[in-house]
Amino acid sequence: MSTTPKNEEKFYQMTRDERLDRLIDETGISVYDAKILSGEAGLSAQDAEHMIENVVGIFSLPLGIARYFKVNGKDVSVPMAVEEPSIVAGASYMAKLAARTGGFFAHTTSPEMIGQMQIINLDDPASARMKLLAEKDTLLEEVSQVDPLLTSLGGGPRDFEVRIIPDSPRGPFLVAHLIYDVRDAMGANAVNTAVERLASRVESITGGKVLLRILSNLADRRLARAWVTIRTDDLAFDDFSGPEVRDGILDAWAFAAADPYRAATHNKGIMNGIDPIVIATGNDWRAIEAGAHAYAAKDGRYTSLSIWGTNSEGDLVGTLEMPMAVGTVGGATRVHPAAQACLRLMGVKSARELAEVMVSVGLAQNLAALRALSTEGIQKGHMSLHARQVAVAAGAKDDQIDKLAERLVADKIIRIDHAQSILEEWSK
Repeated sequence: MSTTPKNEEKFYQMTRDERLDRLIDETGISVYDAKILSGEAGLSAQDAEHMIENVVGIFSLPLGIARYFKVNGKDVSVPMAVEEPSIVAGASYMAKLAARTGGFFAHTTSPEMIGQMQIINLDDPASARMKLLAEKDTLLEEVSQVDPLLTSLGGGPRDFEVRIIPDSPRGPFLVAHLIYDVRDAMGANAVNTAVERLASRVESITGGKVLLRILSNLADRRLARAWVTIRTDDLAFDDFSGPEVRDGILDAWAFAAADPYRAATHNKGIMNGIDPIVIATGNDWRAIEAGAHAYAAKDGRYTSLSIWGTNSEGDLVGTLEMPMAVGTVGGATRVHPAAQACLRLMGVKSARELAEVMVSVGLAQNLAALRALSTEGIQKGHMSLHARQVAVAAGAKDDQIDKLAERLVADKIIRIDHAQSILEEWSK
């Protein structure tokens, strides 16, 4: 179903109820799903008791919908749970520009995760490594019985690798990597169970001790890639020409590619688009963050996750590649009602589809940040949206909120002390 209906420009002007009605009409979600998304229904404190320990309540974030996204030819309404202004609006605007050239195109590799085993107390690590490799087929066969359901779905062990860490603060040791296809799961539980199962067998083969047995969040076997083309003419706005905006974006990206201090903030901007979807769908945002930043330093120097350039017509072309270990089954994704409602809203049927949407939104958010930074500056649009938060924090109520926000923007002083002084002035 299309997410770009007539009068779409009025979506942000609608009431929350009107927006939910629009989503029901466009995506086919149920009225109950709409209630979950609105916060009227969903996770209860009683449900939360079974998710973590020492529960005292539940914590909410604003849930917004990024519009205009087309990923691999499919229109997607994108739920984003985030507290920072301008993220949803920025991603939506870039998606609108991208839709003119077909939207975002994305691809994922096989959902293979890495389970690590640290093997210590070895007299001869090199010989122990060869013994393990000689038993590779036996080890893979043994671990294939760990999760029969996953195996029946086409998942399970794929490979077994062993490498020597020759020099650590505690001396040499071996690291064995179990490569495990986890299908539509994030995979931590399946992989951790598998390496736990293998530990005693590995010890008997090597004569050493298996210490750590755990999944790696550097999921470089499970990558998501997205690419997009933006026509140069479509980049023009206000007094900025299309070529001027395009070249500014390229120069801004070059800064991140060359300097790790800038790359850290550049990549944080990418994660501004990805993390809110990870959170909204009940996935592990800490794992995604860890994998992304480790991958950004995979060549020995921290750099930009995205790449921007031009095609033969001079149009802007962007690509993003990064690990994306997300799931649509298991964990909080299955327990949290809002996570399930968000997946139904997006219409994704697999973890691979979900990852393709996420990496596309990350690329869109990156473009939004680069465009703002290289033209009018990040504060103009961001602080205009932030003004409403400042107004609320200062004590504005109901109709005062938008009125005070407009005043703060007009004064170009978006601070809580200034907002409070205006409220005091109005109260006299």
